[in-house]
Amino acid sequence: MSVAFQGSLLDCGDEVAPGSLGSSVRRTELGHGAWIDVRPGWIAGADTLFDRLIDAVPWRAESRRMYDRVVDVPRLLAFYGEGQVLPDPALDEARRALDAHYAEELGEPFRTAGLCLYRDGRDSVAWHGDTTGRGRTEDTMVAIVSIGTPRTLLLRPRGGGPALRHDLGHGDLIVMGGSCQRTWEHAIPKTARVTGPRISIQFRPRGVR
Repeated sequence: MSVAFQGSLLDCGDEVAPGSLGSSVRRTELGHGAWIDVRPGWIAGADTLFDRLIDAVPWRAESRRMYDRVVDVPRLLAFYGEGQVLPDPALDEARRALDAHYAEELGEPFRTAGLCLYRDGRDSVAWHGDTTGRGRTEDTMVAIVSIGTPRTLLLRPRGGGPALRHDLGHGDLIVMGGSCQRTWEHAIPKTARVTGPRISIQFRPRGVR
């Protein structure tokens, strides 16, 4: 697949590897048992990983019924279920690092990986929580690695309220934990600005979508 992507001037290496977690992770308590962790620039060589995933992942377009019509999903998708081989060994390494860091708090490993390709500013995802499955009733975690051009991720309390903004790309990590999926919502809004592509990699435990 050919996409127009301008890499980060700060990410000049070809070796792809997750960095440390520990004290480098910044946690923000959102209230009602929800929290987010942010680790900027967690994946070294993120631009190289972007180029590899663009070619290695079998990206697919989807459509969904909304009310009385079928609409195209405004992004390309791929999903790797439990036991499936991930498209790049760097994703296995990232998942192992997340498992090690969050093992005690989460109490289980991350099992699946969903990937989204936002091709330009017209691609987006509407306000939602990952509440298909256990996230509707249980505390859980969703870890998102962003590579490519930074895009804005917004978070707001479910039912509305002031939104928090994080511009994520070039190897940044955000983890939404506790009650976040059922008490907060998140979105990637469309933008009229000229912007390059971004890949979002979402690691989830079993039964969370």
